[in-house]
Amino acid sequence: MVDHQNDGVAPGLTPLLPRPENWCFGCGGANHRGMQLIFARDDARRRIVGRFTLGAEYQGGPGFLHGGIIATILDEAMGKVNRFHDLRAVTAELRVEYLRPVPVGEEVVVEAFGVQRSGRNLIHAAELRSCTGQLLARGRARFVVVDDAHDRQTPRAPKPTEEQTGRQV
Repeated sequence: MVDHQNDGVAPGLTPLLPRPENWCFGCGGANHRGMQLIFARDDARRRIVGRFTLGAEYQGGPGFLHGGIIATILDEAMGKVNRFHDLRAVTAELRVEYLRPVPVGEEVVVEAFGVQRSGRNLIHAAELRSCTGQLLARGRARFVVVDDAHDRQTPRAPKPTEEQTGRQV
């Protein structure tokens, strides 16, 4: 279970809710087995912010979040930074530094921001912190633009099967 702390988004922030047609594991609303992470867009600081408390189903070692889940949170937050450019871009490289174990069941805060752009390449960074501000992990990623948002037509996701949803369709 992911307990979202962005439900009461602070003034000046825009919530980025999971879209019901999106199958993304991290942020998609159509993927009932996914995390369905909710972020907020801070236009004044040009940052993406997320506050989550993740349950035991996301642990690796006993009591700690799995490293792949930490990487997913950082990647998802950095991917949302592309919205400031109104671009669709995909992760080409991802580097994660795991600085401290991240306890299961405790609130974490992720913030992502743009670092630089060179042609179709965008470099973003993110930090994952405890609710007291202790730096737990950080990431840096290179995204490659695949098309501009105004040129894009979102492809329709295939109709889910019973196997994908775990329930009868």
